[in-house]
Amino acid sequence: MDKFLPFTINDLAKVTNHRSGEIKFGEKMLTVPIGENPISYIKNTEAKYILLGIPEDIGIRANFGRPGAASAWNEAIKSIANIQHNRFCKGNQILVLGQINVSEEMAEVENLDFNTIDDRVKLSQLVKKIDKDVSHIIFSIVKLGKIPIIIGGGHNNAYGNIKGTALAKGKPVNAINFDSHSDFRILEGRHSGNGFSYAYEEGFLKKYFVFGLHENYTSKSVLDFIKKTEDRIRFNTYDSINIRKEKNFTQEMNDALEFIKNDFFGIEVDLGAIPNIASNAMTLSGFSVEELRQFITFFAKNKNASYLHICEGAPDLDVDKNNHLVGKLIGYLVTDFIKSRTSKNIL
Repeated sequence: MDKFLPFTINDLAKVTNHRSGEIKFGEKMLTVPIGENPISYIKNTEAKYILLGIPEDIGIRANFGRPGAASAWNEAIKSIANIQHNRFCKGNQILVLGQINVSEEMAEVENLDFNTIDDRVKLSQLVKKIDKDVSHIIFSIVKLGKIPIIIGGGHNNAYGNIKGTALAKGKPVNAINFDSHSDFRILEGRHSGNGFSYAYEEGFLKKYFVFGLHENYTSKSVLDFIKKTEDRIRFNTYDSINIRKEKNFTQEMNDALEFIKNDFFGIEVDLGAIPNIASNAMTLSGFSVEELRQFITFFAKNKNASYLHICEGAPDLDVDKNNHLVGKLIGYLVTDFIKSRTSKNIL
């Protein structure tokens, strides 16, 4: 785990707003002490959830997208540190590991242009480098019996999450993806739009369910491929649930869980699926924040839920006065996940 920047107790103190008479998450969350071996410390800590940031948007750039997702981790940790530690959710359940060190890669892409073929190749190669780092760290966390909560970056990091979890579990895993896009595009070099298709092709992803596809933004080729492999890949659409009302949101969650629940699975969340949330691919139409929170609460209850990944949020793309809101939303989602996984709720 040499490719990450540890988050120290001093870092935590800097982002925690201390107030008399209150206890914040930042006062209770754990960090790996300086000089300690991270693996040994994670193994022996009572904290069940390991918080990891990936401050990059290289996969998004390689997919012709707008950069900005690299800023999500910093805003998220500020918000999470200032959540109230109380009987509903306790900060000492979380160990803040830190962030994957992508500074060199981010510096390399500064002057690359995705409209240039050679530059797109370089972008994809950098995504592959990050894939290795993500899968290695996720493998290490899951192998120790802990649950990673991964924040920030593009949806390209789903590949590393799935691969790392599958290697730690010793078999392919499933995934449920709350997303307006399938991210199951062709194997044309790594980017944020094909993390799941690469994981599937390489044998790390067994079953995959896309929840809330937008019909206007899903290609015929992807739909045709899913139709041929519906024993392993399924989806529903936002339009059929919330526009035409042909399907029921709660029933669709139950059906999706039935499809994936018999094996370990990851919960993937693309914040670009929520209207007006600053992201690479912002939308005006989509599920509400409340529905997303219900979604995470529902799937987190299952004993086979193995990680949570919240990606594509881009505070840097928000208006200056509101650029803290993406981080605040991530804080809600993280605590919803943890609250659902108390022993009395696990199914």
